[in-house]
Amino acid sequence: MAEESSTLLTRPTKYNIEDSNIALLGSDIEKNVREHAGDKEPAWESAGKELGTQIWRIEKFAVVEWPKARFGSFYDGDSYIVLHTYKPSPDSQELAYNLHFWLGSETTQDEAGTAAYKTVELDDHLDEKPVQYREIQGYESSKFLSYFPHFLCLKGGVSTGFHHVSSTPPDNTRRLYRVTASGHQLVVREVPPESPSLVPGDVYVLDMGNKVWQLNTKGSVGKERFKAAEFGHSLATDRNVTEACEVTVFDEGGHGAGIFLSEFGLERLPSGPEAPGPDAKSPALYRLSDSSGKVVFDSVEPAAQSSLSSSDAFLLDDVANPGAPAVYVWLGKDVSLAEKRLSLQYAQNYLHGRNEGTKGHFAISIVKMKEGRETQAFLHALGA
Repeated sequence: MAEESSTLLTRPTKYNIEDSNIALLGSDIEKNVREHAGDKEPAWESAGKELGTQIWRIEKFAVVEWPKARFGSFYDGDSYIVLHTYKPSPDSQELAYNLHFWLGSETTQDEAGTAAYKTVELDDHLDEKPVQYREIQGYESSKFLSYFPHFLCLKGGVSTGFHHVSSTPPDNTRRLYRVTASGHQLVVREVPPESPSLVPGDVYVLDMGNKVWQLNTKGSVGKERFKAAEFGHSLATDRNVTEACEVTVFDEGGHGAGIFLSEFGLERLPSGPEAPGPDAKSPALYRLSDSSGKVVFDSVEPAAQSSLSSSDAFLLDDVANPGAPAVYVWLGKDVSLAEKRLSLQYAQNYLHGRNEGTKGHFAISIVKMKEGRETQAFLHALGA
């Protein structure tokens, strides 16, 4: 079934992740978000009252609950807010929260700005208890992915309209998916059905409507191949078609693999991009200050928990962590209101000035936490 969308004369302005102003402060978008906010956000009335995960999608300037049947499915043209409510320990009487806002690669400035503002609003509603995460498509934190046994990222969104992956496809369907396994999670990302999307080491599923093909490239692992087969068969069985949908699996270098590659005008797979070299920086701690009128990052030694103080805000650069690269913002209980409100913005400014300007650097996860609500990953990075 296709989701209806209003007709747009022009596509709204795409959000640029390389823009250091993540929340688009001082822009018309800020004004519009505030005008649409009203006195109270109805979506937050049920937020964080029960254990589990809740998701909302940003639709223009509105916060709209995402149906549970679609949990784990995200669209690259959208922005979402995801709240995970849990108990820190089985005997805990108090609930704890992880609060994420996820920005698709094709989301608009309106949606990205609204997601950022509304995340702050929900944090306020929950008495500033959540740990906040900024998530960028393709660079999601392991914490975010852990909520979904199957994470599916598709092309489309609220502004463009989209088709459910299980709906009856048109005859000219050509949808290509890259399949990976992250821990126990299946991660499926729709990619352009073009030859540059095919690189060694991954597993691909090509949906052509009445047939589904899977290509296991050299270097792909058994878990990914198995999960891709599950996904391919789900495409074939979930949709309502009068004739059976044929599923075929090819191994790179094996019999018939050339049939798959010929769909992309290839005789063999091109070489994959070279992996980036290791980041030379070790975890580094900075005291964050805006007392001069602009944000300043003062280096603090040692990068240890003992260096933190309740009167200040700190930024911990753990981008060098190969397993879970991140920038953490820690807020002491006595920091200024501006530092509380703008800390994610400051962290984005830091990433903007820190490195070579590649999208991967700009998209590093940003994690914001209050004193006394530190994550284990943050404490581990400090050597605690």
